[in-house]
Amino acid sequence: MMSTPLAIFVGMPGHELSPSEIAFFREANPFGLFLFKRNLDNPDQIRHLVAQFKGAVGRADAPVYIDQEGGRVQRLDNGNWPLFRSLGEFGALARKDLETGKYALRLSTLAMGTMLGELGLGSGTTPVVDLARPGTHNVIGNRSFGDDPELVTTLGRVVVEAMLEVGSMPIFKHIPGYGRVNVDPHFTCPVVDASVADMQQTDFRPFIALRDAPWAMVAHLIFTRIDPDHPASVSPLVCELIRRDLGFDGVLITDCLTMEALTGTWPERVSAALDAGYDIALHSQGDLAASEAAAKAARPLGAQSLARIARAEKRLGSTHVDVQALHAEVETIFRENGFA
Repeated sequence: MMSTPLAIFVGMPGHELSPSEIAFFREANPFGLFLFKRNLDNPDQIRHLVAQFKGAVGRADAPVYIDQEGGRVQRLDNGNWPLFRSLGEFGALARKDLETGKYALRLSTLAMGTMLGELGLGSGTTPVVDLARPGTHNVIGNRSFGDDPELVTTLGRVVVEAMLEVGSMPIFKHIPGYGRVNVDPHFTCPVVDASVADMQQTDFRPFIALRDAPWAMVAHLIFTRIDPDHPASVSPLVCELIRRDLGFDGVLITDCLTMEALTGTWPERVSAALDAGYDIALHSQGDLAASEAAAKAARPLGAQSLARIARAEKRLGSTHVDVQALHAEVETIFRENGFA
């Protein structure tokens, strides 16, 4: 009988799997593979890499995800694919004309999701529904739709529904919110002192409104009024708040655990995230030895997590659109509305 996959996504360093990497995936059986620009060269190469991973773990439905939000966070950007606009640009268009902004965002999302599916990639881990205020660190910046919780929610909903329509898993991030960070969690741990009541009226609002979305990615930052000792991604108290107060019962995956917002060895971080109650740990650094160590610290997916994953998968549609045609239409809309 096939073993239950480990509750972890891992990365790898190159354009194809080496024999030792194939052996690792076959033995460890991590739930998914997370790819970066270093792994993505051309369509045939990507499809081959995806097939290698799925063959190694013996699961045709094993997920392979990337970051593909648009703007400065899109891994498919080497000239083989259209370049998609940032979520911040769609926010700007929507502030000028809401219906036009929603329409253009829907077209762009359908095109992006179809493009991912054609490559065998199951998600671009989008949308970002953090609020971006004037003082928010540029690590978010124009990755966000803006600072208005209502508009961010409205546009986030467009992305979630359009991605589901074309069979690409939407993963909204970074719950419970990076909107107040003034440092980059890739390098240091942000600290937020706001009260829970204040956050409920601001940063938490898009996450609460989108609580029926299938997946969410958890932030690395300390909320002093919730858990002053642990970043959200390794905090049982924050996990409880997400489940209870924000009402989210979808799949919770951490942001990458190799970011410097966290302390401890990478295996310790994996254990801490899963001990906190999150469904899946993300360890996408990509070195084989590090992935092996992280996998040893993981554990098989639990029954609740498997149920959440199954519910999410049932929501995926099968619509297929003309990527180039929709992308061109979106660009025309932006030009006609005075955007470069």
